[in-house]
Amino acid sequence: MKNLCIIPARGGSKRIPRKNIKEFLGKPIIAYAIQNAIDSNLFDEIMVSTDDFEIKSIAETFGASVPFLRTETTSSDFATTAEVIKEVLNNYLDLGFNFENVCCLYPCTPLIQAEHLKQAFNKLTLFESIFPVVPFSVPIQRALKIEEGLLKWVNPENAQKRTQDLETTYHDAGQFYFLKVNSFLKTNKILTERTSTIILSEMDVQDIDNEIDWKMAELKYKLRK
Repeated sequence: MKNLCIIPARGGSKRIPRKNIKEFLGKPIIAYAIQNAIDSNLFDEIMVSTDDFEIKSIAETFGASVPFLRTETTSSDFATTAEVIKEVLNNYLDLGFNFENVCCLYPCTPLIQAEHLKQAFNKLTLFESIFPVVPFSVPIQRALKIEEGLLKWVNPENAQKRTQDLETTYHDAGQFYFLKVNSFLKTNKILTERTSTIILSEMDVQDIDNEIDWKMAELKYKLRK
């Protein structure tokens, strides 16, 4: 089989309890990720990696499969995304299924669209992984810090430079990653020396860590529709 989509959705979210299945504008937020994966027509298998039976039931209702549950180790607060991906791939190997490419699509990504997944996949042919990013809204070269109550420049040499003269920098969009399975299993890394990117806009991305973030995501979704 060629392409696998993993949607990692453990039950123990802390900052927003039951975040991965909380209602977002009328349906569980994970349903948007599942539907975008389906609409992309990229995947031979769309699965949800979870330790939670309620999440399993909801995921299956909206069209994903849950062929096995996540282990206690990869359900902890300290488990990495790479560890979750590796566990899923190994479990599929045990079942006799081998994939060429894998996409890890986070469950709380209602602003991502199927076209973003297609764009990343089309670029993957030339690289080991595609790591979507977003430009910082202000130049990080002019960052400030507080030391003993005093405000200081992190890089004083940039204090008088015009913002348009500073290099554009980016941060992890935190929405999804596309990986070649063989390369990933060799390195256990998502970002390698052969990683490229697609650039997303701030309207495509919203970290959802608290209730204000949640409302912002809903507002962006409504504005785009």
